[in-house]
Amino acid sequence: MNTKFPNGLSYDDVLLVPKYSDIKSRSEITLSVDMGKTLQLDLPLFSSPMDTISEDRMAIAMDKAGGAAIIHRYNSIRQQEELVSKSVSESRNNVGAAIGITGDYLERATAAFNAGATFICVDVAHGHHLMMQKALNRLKKLLGDNYHIMAGNVATLQGVNDLADWGADSVRCNIGGGSICSTRIQTGHGVPGLQTIIDCAQTDRDVKIIADGGIRNSGDIVKAIAAGADAVMCGSLFAGTTESPGDVIMDNSGFRWKTYRGMASKEAQIDWKGKYSSFEGVSTRVPFRGPMEEILFNLEKGIRSGYSYSGARNATELQVVAEFIHQTSAGQSESNTHINQRAW
Repeated sequence: MNTKFPNGLSYDDVLLVPKYSDIKSRSEITLSVDMGKTLQLDLPLFSSPMDTISEDRMAIAMDKAGGAAIIHRYNSIRQQEELVSKSVSESRNNVGAAIGITGDYLERATAAFNAGATFICVDVAHGHHLMMQKALNRLKKLLGDNYHIMAGNVATLQGVNDLADWGADSVRCNIGGGSICSTRIQTGHGVPGLQTIIDCAQTDRDVKIIADGGIRNSGDIVKAIAAGADAVMCGSLFAGTTESPGDVIMDNSGFRWKTYRGMASKEAQIDWKGKYSSFEGVSTRVPFRGPMEEILFNLEKGIRSGYSYSGARNATELQVVAEFIHQTSAGQSESNTHINQRAW
C-alpha cells in the first residue's frame, strides 16, 4: 500500500493569477485546436456521449459553433447510424460516435464510419484496462491510421501513456468527477478533476488531452486548458437545452424541466439493458434552458475573456504563462457572488 498522500486539486481550489496583457480586442484570441488526424475544432468543446445530451440536434448545434458532439451508444447500431447520418447531412465538419469495448463494438464502429462519423470515441468508465488495449488494436486495423480515435476515461499519466501507445489519438481524462457521477462514492476511486489534467498533461506521447468531468462554467474551462488540456468535454453544461434529447416536462407551477442522467445510473442501465448491475450515477431533472446557441456564445465569450486576463492569444501561450494560486475556503466564498440581499 502506498502511504504517501499527495494533494489533489479540484477546480475550486485554485485561481489563475492575472497577468500583463497587450490584447486590445478579444477577437485577437484564437480558440481553435488541432486534435490530430483531421479532427480540428474552432471551439475546444465536446458534448458528452450521454443519451440525455448528444443526438443529432446537439451534434448540429455543436458543429455550427465550432465544437463537436459525440452521438451516444445507448441504442441499436441502426439507431446510432441514423443519428449520425442526420447530423452529417447538416454539419460542416465534425460528428463523433461512441462505441464500447465488447460485443458489437466493431460493427458499431463500421456503421458509424460508413454513415460519416468523422471520429470514434471508445467510451468506457474505466479506460485503463486490458479490454481497451485489445479494442484499440482492433479498431486501428479496422479504421486505419489516419482516422481519429478518442478513448477513455483515465485519471493518471500512466493511463494516458498506455492508451496513446495502444492507438488513441486523444484521451478523456477524469474519473468520477461528473455532476451526476457517483463513482468516487461507490468505489472510493478517482482523482480530483484539475489534478487529473495537471498529471495527465505531463505525457510525452503524441496525444491530446480532453478534460472530461466537473466542468461547470467558462472559468473551469480556462483553468483546464491552462493546466494542459487541449479541449474540454461537458455534460451538465449542455443539459436541459432545446437540442438535448428528451421531452420538456412542465410541472404544476408551470416550470419547465428536462431529464438529465448518468449513463451508469439505474434508470439508464434499465432502459438500455433491461437490468442494472452496480450503479455509479444518478438520474435527475434540470431546468429547461433554451437553445444551445446562446449557451455556447456565452461560454466562448467567457473563455476569450479568461485568456485575455493572462495576456494569452491562444492555448499554447496560456499554458506557458499560467500561474495558479491556491485559494482557501474563504477565498472560494469570496470568488462567488456574495451580495447580501437583505441589505436592500
